[in-house]
Amino acid sequence: MLGAIIGDIVGSRFEFNNHRSKEFELFTTDCAVTDDTVMTLAVAKAIMETELQTHLFTDQNTVDRDCLGVLSALTMQYMQELGRRYPNVSYGGKFSDWLFSNEPQPYHSFGNGAAMRVSPAGFIARNLTEVASLSAAVTSVTHNHPEGLKGAEATVVAIFLAREGATKDEIRKTIEEKYYPLDFSIDEIRPGFRFDETCQGTVPQAIQAFLESDSFKDSIRITISLGGDSDTIAAITGAIAQAYYGIPDDIHNKALSFLNDDLRAIFNAWEDFAGLCFE
Repeated sequence: MLGAIIGDIVGSRFEFNNHRSKEFELFTTDCAVTDDTVMTLAVAKAIMETELQTHLFTDQNTVDRDCLGVLSALTMQYMQELGRRYPNVSYGGKFSDWLFSNEPQPYHSFGNGAAMRVSPAGFIARNLTEVASLSAAVTSVTHNHPEGLKGAEATVVAIFLAREGATKDEIRKTIEEKYYPLDFSIDEIRPGFRFDETCQGTVPQAIQAFLESDSFKDSIRITISLGGDSDTIAAITGAIAQAYYGIPDDIHNKALSFLNDDLRAIFNAWEDFAGLCFE
């Protein structure tokens, strides 16, 4: 999950001021957390609370419909609670309306917000069936368009496969067979790539950036160099890269310095929770 947060923080200063080169300082005083980080932490909190209420990951071998219903309800609850606590972190217009609605309903979205916040599901799922179930449960509360659901699931599948030790060729094959063609290189598309807030215009590019990288840091640099919706694309790439490479200690520690005590507490709780689930 921290990989997504790092991508968000690094990309935050380039979202509306694209930098089409791999040469830049990762962290500066112009960097900040955005909605990508806040919503990722909200999803993590929902997963942890679901475990407290249902013992989903400690006492059950499979995810049942009741547990998924609890997860969806808690995702909606914590996205609204945490989002309203941080109202000025660049939410999209329709999502902002949802966030402050007294009767929030999914709005048939295929925006890339579905993919930028979903990474906790990829780090906690125990198999590919669970990947799909958890992804849909935390995504469909807002993004119930097929392309929105697909973008989130493709992201979580890539994270899960990377976490399980799959090769890049295996990850590419799965994504191409089930989700998106990856018949392009970042260098090929960079000159004409423009700001795009859709899953279909963001997720394949984020996955390709990871596949072309040779380290966690390189994956972030490649993604930023592409341009477009830099913080969100980098959040998606960063989550997959974390699962595959891990995160260098210096980048890990610097990123956490951007989280205030409130957000850091959720992150620390997630680290403890994930560790207990997989010890």
